[in-house]
This record gives sequence, C-alpha cells and structure tokens, in this order.
Amino acid sequence: MQAQLLSGAAVATQIKQAVKEEIERLSVGGPAPCLAAVRVGDDPASAVYVRNKIQACAEVGIKSEHHALPETTTTAELLELVRSLNSRDDVDGILTQLPLPKAVDETIVIEEIDPRKDVDGFHPINVGRLGLGRPQFVPCTPAGIIELLDYHQIEIRGTNACVVGRSQIVGRPMAQLLLQRDATVTICHSRTSDLAAVTREADLLIVAIGRAGMIDRDYIKPGATVVDVGMNKLTEPEEVRSMFGPAADKRLEVLAKRGYTLVGDVKPVDAMEVAGRFTPVPGGVGLLTVAMLMKNTLKAAKLRRGIA
Repeated sequence: MQAQLLSGAAVATQIKQAVKEEIERLSVGGPAPCLAAVRVGDDPASAVYVRNKIQACAEVGIKSEHHALPETTTTAELLELVRSLNSRDDVDGILTQLPLPKAVDETIVIEEIDPRKDVDGFHPINVGRLGLGRPQFVPCTPAGIIELLDYHQIEIRGTNACVVGRSQIVGRPMAQLLLQRDATVTICHSRTSDLAAVTREADLLIVAIGRAGMIDRDYIKPGATVVDVGMNKLTEPEEVRSMFGPAADKRLEVLAKRGYTLVGDVKPVDAMEVAGRFTPVPGGVGLLTVAMLMKNTLKAAKLRRGIA
C-alpha cells in the first residue's frame, strides 16, 4: 500500500482565502496591509521566490513593494533601506530574501528589522518569544507545517517527532512548535551519530537538510508521517529514475522540458512504499510557506493598528 500524499495546495488555498476575507473587512476603514520584499543580487531562485510572494500578495489583497538591489550592495546600504522601511507607517511587513550575498552581514540586517514588521519571524526578539511559548511571528515554513498536520488531523501530542536539520529558519523553530504541542522531540544534524537509527524511531519525521534524496527507506519508520522541506534540482536522467522509480516518466518529461526537475531531501520512491503519509516536492510545504507569509503580514497590520 502506498503512502497518502499530503498536498499543501488545499491547505494553502484555505489559509489565503481566510486572509483575503479578513483583509477585505480590514480595508473598509483603512488602507490594505503592505509588505516590502527586499532582494539583493541576481540569484535566480531568490528571484522566483520573491515573485511568488508578490503574486500571493496580489491574490489576497496585500499591497506589495519589491526592492531589488544589485549584488554590489553593501551592508550599510541595505541597513539604510531597512531603516527607511522601519520608519514608514504605510509598511506593515518587511522581508529580506535569504541568502544574502556573502559580502552582506545577514545577522546585522535581520536584527535591524523592526520586530513588529518582522513577518519572517527571524528577529532575536521573535525567536525569543517563540522559545518562551508566547510567539508573535513564527517562521513561515514551520508554521505552515503545523497547519498542514492540523488540516489532515495528524496527531502531534504524545508522538515521537524527529527534526532533521537545525537551521534558524526551519529546524529549531519547528522543534519548538512541536514541543509546545506536546510531542517528544529529537533534533538531528550533520554530527548525529547513526542518524538512521534515530529517525527510524520517529512517528513524525520532518526533514530539512538540503541534500537531495538523502533520507531513504532505511531512515523511515513504517507508517510514519514524513514531511519533506527540501528543494533540490536533479539534472541527470539516471538520478531521476533512481529517486522516483516507476513514477519517473513524468519527471523525465519535466527534465527534458526545463533541464531539471525538483526533489526534496527524502527519496520519494522509498517514502511512498514505507511511510504512511508523505509530502510531495513540489506541491507540499513550499505552498504553505508563502501562505503563512500572507497570514503573518495580516497579523502585523492588525497589531500595528491595535486590532486584536
């Protein structure tokens, strides 16, 4: 029996529809919420991500600004832009698309964003509030995963949950959210001894490590729920056949058309045979990340206007 696919599309649509309806009510007596997206450099993936976020803003009624800066932008120049956005009363949310060029100090830039406009949830104040169990803005990908699990009525309380990856963007905040929902949580990383032995104990396995198809059947407990956060490109036909098995034909067509196809950090052919439930890549977690950004921007606008 194959694993049930946990598509993010229906969940993301539901979240965005709720945001759209609330913005319509909110905008009757005042301006629509506004999100300022800042991108530095010419990274193609970053350009796509920002474009998707701007498009989602248009769908739900959020006003958006796109500040595209050259690769040569200095930390001081970026800080000047952030400060100007902080001071503007017509801007409710600020996001700086990561990663930034190596010449820019990412930490300083994130800390400069007004915590009340930090819709990515990366500012130390928002990280601290999450750690205390009193979150204001939660990073969008972990928040979206919780929405996905709730939508499909997947039990979190009392489960053995394992998070593979310890980034500030996904791994650490994901572990905090699961802990606050009464899961027993293990965080794994590149230094974990016998990783497969740990992950095989997990009823809920969330993978965010950035290595294409690393998690195969040996890492998955039979019947487990597996959430794949990874987004990696495959460019060789033999890699595609190995990752997707009997389902490779459609992916090979995509490869022939685009020059690549996407895969997560979990080997799909193995997850479909061993897991109980599994998120596809694409079409899974990524859609929810953008939807939760819309929800956070609405929340920022309400908080700044004193609306509960």
